[in-house]
Amino acid sequence: MKYKTFSNLGEDKLPVIGFGCWSIGGEWNNIEDKESIKAIHTALDLGVNFFDTAPVYGKGHSETVLGQALKGKDRESFFIASKCGLVWDENMHVDVNLSRESLIKEIDRSLKRLGVDYLDVWQCHWPDVNTDLKETIEAMEEIKQMGKIRHIGLSNYSMDNLKLANSYGKVASFQGLYNMLEHNPSSYHNIPLTYKAKDEVLPYCEAHGMMFLPYSPLFQGLLTGAFKATGNFDENDKRSENPKLLGDSLKQFLAIVDELKVFANTIEKPLSQIAINWLVNQKAIGPVIAGLDKELYAKDTVASLDWELTPSMQQEIDKILNKYDLDAI
Repeated sequence: MKYKTFSNLGEDKLPVIGFGCWSIGGEWNNIEDKESIKAIHTALDLGVNFFDTAPVYGKGHSETVLGQALKGKDRESFFIASKCGLVWDENMHVDVNLSRESLIKEIDRSLKRLGVDYLDVWQCHWPDVNTDLKETIEAMEEIKQMGKIRHIGLSNYSMDNLKLANSYGKVASFQGLYNMLEHNPSSYHNIPLTYKAKDEVLPYCEAHGMMFLPYSPLFQGLLTGAFKATGNFDENDKRSENPKLLGDSLKQFLAIVDELKVFANTIEKPLSQIAINWLVNQKAIGPVIAGLDKELYAKDTVASLDWELTPSMQQEIDKILNKYDLDAI
């Protein structure tokens, strides 16, 4: 495993690959808990000890399964990044609430599900337009002083609000949508995004010693090279709600993927490993939030680190990508 350090996170050495826990919440194609736990143990054996989860993934199920898998492990041997702000009622209706009152309750619920005393990183999942950002960050700083979290993170915030949050407290990380085909995406699952990952946030993170946690590094599976024009998942799979993976948008992206697959064949490497390397090579990128919910995925992803993209390989990739207006698809 390769590691990186970031000044805003002190001396912590973080693996360049992290385990994304959305799918183990049971909202993607059917995955059994025992299979998820086995995958987590495999990841740990491979040096992947950074786990990114959220309460809303499976309405608490992702955190619960992760907690079961990590039970009995040395707490200092792994990092947990969870999130806050998306809460649900008895009818499973989800609302955004980042008020101090809600955060005080939510942190204890997450810690209980995970079976730990503290989180390494606690991230605001999405902005809350009904709560002043100052109240949110000051509450998180208060919870940090209690010893229940070590670092504060933001996810899917605008650059203006990221800077504002940094004036109210110390923000250590930013999680955003970023991969080989989505550089400055304007939406995610039809949800508008108010930041430019490549052009704005990454340079800011690098300048301020923050880590950028890229989610959807393989574009929810598209960058494995295995997608077809139709029939990639059923209606029970959350990815079926992503308009970029359907219809004309998917066809446009598949055309680019086909070119990238030709390049992958010339260097005899899987496209998925190329996509991971493309991210890892960038200085501000922290653990790449990868879907490792099967042993095969974990082993293949970690094998990406057995080699590196050369400058000439990077130039070939840029030549392909620069032919397209990726942000317009």
